[in-house]
Amino acid sequence: MIPIFKPSYTQEEIDSVSEVIKSGWWGSGPKSKEFESKFREYIGCGYAVAVSSGTAALHLAGKVLGLKKRDEVIVPALTFISTAYIADYNDANVVFADVEPDTLNIDPEDIRKKITPNTKAIVVVHFGGHPCRMDEIMDIARENNLIVIEDCAHAAGGEYNGRRLGAIGDIGCFSFQAVKNMATGDGGMFTTNNKEYADAVQKLKWLGINTDTSERTKRDQYSWKYVIDRVGYKFQMCDILAGLGVVQLKRLGEMNKKRKEITKRYNNDLKDVGWIETPVEKEYAKSANHNYVIKINADREKFMLYLKENGIASGVHYMPLYLHPVYKDKKADCPVTDKVWKKLVTLPLFPDMGEEEIRRVIDHVKGFKE
Repeated sequence: MIPIFKPSYTQEEIDSVSEVIKSGWWGSGPKSKEFESKFREYIGCGYAVAVSSGTAALHLAGKVLGLKKRDEVIVPALTFISTAYIADYNDANVVFADVEPDTLNIDPEDIRKKITPNTKAIVVVHFGGHPCRMDEIMDIARENNLIVIEDCAHAAGGEYNGRRLGAIGDIGCFSFQAVKNMATGDGGMFTTNNKEYADAVQKLKWLGINTDTSERTKRDQYSWKYVIDRVGYKFQMCDILAGLGVVQLKRLGEMNKKRKEITKRYNNDLKDVGWIETPVEKEYAKSANHNYVIKINADREKFMLYLKENGIASGVHYMPLYLHPVYKDKKADCPVTDKVWKKLVTLPLFPDMGEEEIRRVIDHVKGFKE
């Protein structure tokens, strides 16, 4: 079975993790700090804080913004559940905005319609690694005194008009879960140019403790003294994952290049299939090509079953969040999302796909008959 996603690794990742294990420092320590520093430089932001997941980064973003009851956070309707939980984890209300029919990104025009006096923040998701229309969204936010959070779970290495995603909004939240462009098994990164936010996250990610253990270990002397001045969370990244992250970051460019090459192959070979609409890439965008999502005018379940029977996995990214029972009481006016999600199918895309696998996917997709 050709999977939809598959992490890419080399001997260098294995050696990096082995080095951490042999060092005896498995918790959050020097390798995590190295990862933070290199990621900050790569993204081009002021601060980067390594955390346990992209979901944790979003959770902490809501905390540092001081979200509270009756506050509203606008999020795209077509995304993974973690995006919306930034509101729920912080006792705020989620408001679903519609998406663009071509990029599947949040629609700036619909953001404007959904703003109320209670709106505090906008979360944008760079769907599939394709950048949102950030200039327009930032203008909307500034006009209305709102904070913009970039959910970059799909977007490591992507760019908007030459700027790296995750350094454009007020806060960036990255995921390094096992199937992401940069994979560490799990883990995430909180990025910002705001020192106050970064300092708060540094404490909150480690139970509210004012200094982490590695900082209190000097010259082989362990200091037990620390201060806790707020309730925090156990959201820090361990050095084993950071060891993977340092190497994955180094390889991100080559892995994303391979993703783009496969995407171009798919687009070229499927462009004349009348019942398929292939993904777009706008002139302002350098996509991270996290996933390959087509829109089909055919029986989706029959098509996906056909692929499965021929050894090809497929998926749907995503069912609209407002259709899940957890949000059964939420009203959502998202006509584009209502229509487009029923056409979506995600095909296999990962850096180590071989020529035979790519060819099999293309041939079987083109060979489908209803």
